Amino acid sequence: QVQLIESGGGLVQVGGSLRLSCAASGGIVGDYVMGWFRQSPGKERQFVARINWDGGSAYYADSVKGRFTISRDNAKNTVYLQMDSLKPEDTAIYYCAVRPRWRVPAMEMPADYDDWGQGTQVTVSS
Repeated sequence: QVQLIESGGGLVQVGGSLRLSCAASGGIVGDYVMGWFRQSPGKERQFVARINWDGGSAYYADSVKGRFTISRDNAKNTVYLQMDSLKPEDTAIYYCAVRPRWRVPAMEMPADYDDWGQGTQVTVSS
């Protein structure tokens, strides 16, 4: 089991930027695909971005493509989410999660991920 701790959330104005971090421990991070999800009140948890075990391939939800960038540093056991041009609809609790590299789902769904962090709140004010 991998332990995940997110940080970097906060309050930002429309058009601003935030950088989220997710520190992992308890496993060999290079064996996992790492992803970010978010959840707003009354809504289901939705996929934001994921990055392959070696950092060589990233995939984004259409809603954040071109604005968010996911990256990872396996030497530091950390994954990042750089969020630029933030919009009010980006307001949510952001979670990082991991799934085994051998599991290749047709769609990036929460059920495909095994371990989760506690989440960090991002609020974008207009």
